[in-house]
Amino acid sequence: MSENKNILQDLHGRNHAYLRISLIERCNLRCSYCMPEEGVPLAPKSHLMTYEEIYEIAKTFVKHGVTKIRLTGGEPLVRKDIPVILEKLATLPVELSITSNAVIIDKFIDVLKEHGVNKINLSLDSLDREKFKYITRRDQFDIVYKNMLLLIEEGFNVKVNVVLIKDFNENEIIDFINLTKDLPIVVRFIEFMPFDGNKWDMGKMVSYAEVMTYVNASFSKENIQRLQDAPNDTSKNYKISGYKGSFAVISSVTNPFCDSCNRLRLTANGQLKNCLFSSTESDLLTTLRSGNSIEPVIRKAVQAKLKVRGGMDTLEKLQEPKLHNNNRSMITIGG
Repeated sequence: MSENKNILQDLHGRNHAYLRISLIERCNLRCSYCMPEEGVPLAPKSHLMTYEEIYEIAKTFVKHGVTKIRLTGGEPLVRKDIPVILEKLATLPVELSITSNAVIIDKFIDVLKEHGVNKINLSLDSLDREKFKYITRRDQFDIVYKNMLLLIEEGFNVKVNVVLIKDFNENEIIDFINLTKDLPIVVRFIEFMPFDGNKWDMGKMVSYAEVMTYVNASFSKENIQRLQDAPNDTSKNYKISGYKGSFAVISSVTNPFCDSCNRLRLTANGQLKNCLFSSTESDLLTTLRSGNSIEPVIRKAVQAKLKVRGGMDTLEKLQEPKLHNNNRSMITIGG
């Protein structure tokens, strides 16, 4: 049998055309589901990818079929050379997008437009100022909300990511959906996922089924429209009739989308993760700095990708701490 020449196709036939690149481990918020309360040890600056290295690695992925790159962090906009990174990556034939907490995004409107970054994923877990302060450990709700409206006004395609946590913000599900009445946004409810240091357990999770219970209790059946999901979409998409925007549920825990997964993640220190849930990583940066080709490392990492959630193919396995506590904290993986 001849070897598959597509280094981005895994052993389950999935082709990976979407690369998420974390630019930095630092963030100007301290969200509890993302970062342990005591913080995380940060990699020395010398261990992080330079903008030239980010570009070279990205160029290799694009050569082999990546058509979409999303920049994440930490908070990617706190990286001082973000304008240069955007300028370099904008020369590649890819759709370039970014995930941000929107605290300082108003300062980057022009540079984002200049380099064709139109799609913004914005993290916002509560519409209540005090709850926002509690979950993020920072009093920045007003500026984040103002910047969300600014992005819409400036013509950006905005998705609002909401991590749902039991007994914290599930009572805001309908408030978030009602935001889509007059705002052309997509609100995406995300099931709380386990990472090192975030004190996850199943009891804190608000499932896809529970979200829809709230929806069905608040809107008539004929007004809840099930939308067509895009190919390789992570979310199940809905719209309320007559509303400008829409909403979706990302059910990575209870109803994973692994069969159609086309995503790979590159951490800020140049480690390739073939799955968000996987505790294994492949070192691209050391290989690149040694002058060797990163293609064999990419191929090996992609072919090692397991069929479901890094091998946690049942909810019972997901509830076993030793299977996910060796994974990084979300802050050092990239959102």
